[in-house]
Amino acid sequence: MRGERTMNLLMPRFAKRACLATLLPAACLLVATASAEDWPRWRGPRGDGTWQAPPLAETWPDGSPDGGPKQLWRQPIGGGYAGVSVVGNRVVTMDRQTEPNEVERIVCLDADTGRELWAHAYAVEYGKLDYGNGPRAAPTIFDGRVYTLGALGHVCCVEFDTGRLLWSVDAVKEHKAVIPTWGLAASPVIDGDRVIVHVGAKRGGCLLALDRGNGRVVWRGGDDPAGYCTPIFIEHAGKRQLICWTPEHIVGHDPADGAVLWKVPYKVNLGVSIATPIFHEGLVFVAGYWDGSKAIRLGDDPRDAELAWEDSRDLRGLMSQPIYDRGRAYLLDKAKGLTCFELSSGKKLWDDGHRMTPRGRNPQASLVWLDASDAAPKSENQKKGNDDSQARRAIILNSEGDLILARLGAGGYEETARANIIGKTWAHPAYAGKRCYARSDTEIVAVELA
Repeated sequence: MRGERTMNLLMPRFAKRACLATLLPAACLLVATASAEDWPRWRGPRGDGTWQAPPLAETWPDGSPDGGPKQLWRQPIGGGYAGVSVVGNRVVTMDRQTEPNEVERIVCLDADTGRELWAHAYAVEYGKLDYGNGPRAAPTIFDGRVYTLGALGHVCCVEFDTGRLLWSVDAVKEHKAVIPTWGLAASPVIDGDRVIVHVGAKRGGCLLALDRGNGRVVWRGGDDPAGYCTPIFIEHAGKRQLICWTPEHIVGHDPADGAVLWKVPYKVNLGVSIATPIFHEGLVFVAGYWDGSKAIRLGDDPRDAELAWEDSRDLRGLMSQPIYDRGRAYLLDKAKGLTCFELSSGKKLWDDGHRMTPRGRNPQASLVWLDASDAAPKSENQKKGNDDSQARRAIILNSEGDLILARLGAGGYEETARANIIGKTWAHPAYAGKRCYARSDTEIVAVELA
């Protein structure tokens, strides 16, 4: 298993052009086996909330005193909401320390023991930053380097093996980035020899494309202020686009030079463009907390985009990225809980009445699809003869720190396992090998899944 995961770590060095972290073709997935796929970036290997998992049972292995997955280690950590990234035997996240000095840190831990291997720190002053406990963005690991974006606009590139700083950019001082109310939160996205950061720099720099080798600006794109969600790369009608959801528009950029191809107005209340967009069936879909959802249909010409449908009543998401499978999408709605709907029309099919995660002011859960070939026993609905043949298994970490196995399909929400592995959290976990790595404001934990 360790050898296979090492191969996955080295793969980008030999195939970084053919298998970009932003758009991984199917052939590249052959490198990762079901028991060894790493989690190198926000939302996983493909940035879309899918994971080639090992075969998992219907219930968690009884490895802890509480009857949940076996805990491998638990270590203290500083504050923050930054997600966890894992490649090989190394776990990387970000935190904030206030003693003896206030700093943001990029922290690397040993995956087997939780022992700190290295940390890179730099000075910050959060002042009155709202929810200012620490960094928000998950690190991006690619080609032997780690790329990070701090809450106050510090972009760093460090060696993955040692933590040695290779270059850094202060987007506020150098590019006049404007920090939004809750700090910058979008993870860096790799595109060949460039790293894309969503920082809201003035003079046409909502997005900045930086040279991965030295941090110099290659292009600036968009005039909007910064939102909180990570941009995504898509391919439609044979052309690539970079999709960014800002507090004012849903925007399609040309990845070559950052030029705006199209934009659809969507001025969201308090600027909370948070959940990463998804793209399926020719539709770019975003979900807002107060103002609801919009689906944008793209045309054959890269400059063609129009509003397909919108919903401000039943589909109101916040931080949790929607997921999609075979015509249906799943969204954590603030009023009803986990909600299933037809992506093509926005027609609501069902909700779970807050069974998955508690109702609250800021409901949150991180949803990830397991490998579609995961050979688990038939569900209870299938055993009863109900039609959920298209139900798919998901692994979920909710805001209470409960790790959940469930099936999602036309038949509704069916939970098969739940165990609390950490305290309250909004941070996205990482899944790698046969483990889950999760963090809260005070600690990080590793548990065995199989």
